[in-house]
Amino acid sequence: MNAPLLEVDDLDVIYPGGRGRKPFHALKSVSLDIRPGETVGLVGESGSGKTTLGRAVLGLAPVSGGAIRFDGRDISHLTRKQRRGLAKDIQVVFQDPYSSLNPSMTIEQILAEPLTANGVEGGSARTRVRELLDSVQLPADAAQRLPKEFSGGQRQRIAIARALALDPRLIVADEAVSALDLSTQARVLDLFIQIQEATGVAYLFVTHDLSVVRHVSHRVAVLYRGEIVEQGPAAQVTKDPEHPYTQRLFMAAPVPDPDRQEQRRANRLRLLEAQQEQDIQARAGGVAASELAEG
Repeated sequence: MNAPLLEVDDLDVIYPGGRGRKPFHALKSVSLDIRPGETVGLVGESGSGKTTLGRAVLGLAPVSGGAIRFDGRDISHLTRKQRRGLAKDIQVVFQDPYSSLNPSMTIEQILAEPLTANGVEGGSARTRVRELLDSVQLPADAAQRLPKEFSGGQRQRIAIARALALDPRLIVADEAVSALDLSTQARVLDLFIQIQEATGVAYLFVTHDLSVVRHVSHRVAVLYRGEIVEQGPAAQVTKDPEHPYTQRLFMAAPVPDPDRQEQRRANRLRLLEAQQEQDIQARAGGVAASELAEG
């Protein structure tokens, strides 16, 4: 087995409070790893902490405890200058392809920008732009057009091409297909897979959708309220989940059969009520322990 490319070890992220608010513990003792050429899907509902984990890997969220290592190097607390030096190896694809592309720049200018920033100029940059457009299955004449001239799926392909410009070893894909319709989602997901097979790039694939991680991931980690509650091979986690929260996520996905959909909704409600009861008991236990310690 290859050594991990990315290691997240016992990671805590705490956002400071303000104006009377308590600090927010967004991630609690989170650990996972990603090997070269592997896709790890990170799944959870809004507020689970999944985007915070991606941002911590990118240096955009504060690391309060634990460590993040890339290729054996601790990158938890890099300076801005050190982080810029790491940009060649770690890139990101955001959820909204339009807002992540400068609307006043041509596609060639957008794709050439990271190249020129790293010393690639002139004809070499133009050649690389053509290669990137070809890699994401866009025509060469796309280079002279503006982002507004493309569909949502095409703009996401452009965002993927920009992320690939410097031949990164890891891409953080943060809800990269959630804004797309289902047919476009499938095409973009297939593109991610094809690019990985051709280049060996690794992905941290952040999403709320179990069907998406099932399609692209080798392994899956499930986040609930800042903690990983289940992780394992994608086939096992998405088809036979063990944790009630993962089961609820699976049941939230719609199915075309009305009778099955009604049964799934009822089962999901039952699991949600059971989880709420456990949360109430846990909070009550925490209060009792605190009172006992004070006494």
